[in-house]
Amino acid sequence: MNTEVSVMYFAKSAELTGLKAEDITVPSRISSLQRWQDLESRHPRLSVLQDQVVLAVRQDYVPLGEQPLTLRDGDEVAVIPPLSGG
Repeated sequence: MNTEVSVMYFAKSAELTGLKAEDITVPSRISSLQRWQDLESRHPRLSVLQDQVVLAVRQDYVPLGEQPLTLRDGDEVAVIPPLSGG
């Protein structure tokens, strides 16, 4: 079963995609790693962030891995790259 979610891009991920957000249709049960790989296939330039990025689903951080995510219509998935600062 598929569901529609909003993907929000922050900082470097917004620069790499040229987007702040987009609505996409995805499987309702998918691992966080599969979710990331789907985003990479849509936006290949995101691959530079793969070892540093964290996803947030419904404002909860989700590390990339095989743990399943259950997504619902209208969920927000945030792509959060490492933050630089000093």
